[in-house]
Amino acid sequence: MTTIVSVRRGDAVVVAGDGQVSMGNTVMKSSATKIRRIADGRVVVGFAGSTADAMTLFEKLEAKLKEYNHSLVRAAVEMAKDWRGDKYLRRLEALMIAADAEHTFLLSGTGDVIQPDEGVAAIGSGGAFALAAARALVRATDLSAEEICRQSLGIAAEICVFTNDNISLETIQTT
Repeated sequence: MTTIVSVRRGDAVVVAGDGQVSMGNTVMKSSATKIRRIADGRVVVGFAGSTADAMTLFEKLEAKLKEYNHSLVRAAVEMAKDWRGDKYLRRLEALMIAADAEHTFLLSGTGDVIQPDEGVAAIGSGGAFALAAARALVRATDLSAEEICRQSLGIAAEICVFTNDNISLETIQTT
């Protein structure tokens, strides 16, 4: 279980995640990193779900980015088609958020390629809490994307037992 949130605001897009790894009701690790840069650092990806499945999907997305000349839009759509249609891949249990300087997408094994409203997306066990907090902070404050991610993950960690406040994040400048 995990929580990943992404916020696009001003001249930055941030993808952040908590560090908790759980197996059932047991916390196995509190300092995992579930955020990665791929495509020569141009794309930041965060995952929720099985680690092995997520690593497979990271590799698949990175291959699609290379194939489609670093176009996140095209790579995301093609990966989602493969993920949904491939007998092996469709059994993978993970969700991803992928962002570059221009786009943010939530990707799922059911073929979803969702570009979120307001530049805010969240996934994982505490995703609904982080999403609500991030949307409220975007609407009601002048905080930076990084600070909104930190605060929304902190709020999710207070509510979701599968989310902690050991936060890792990556930022891409959009200008």
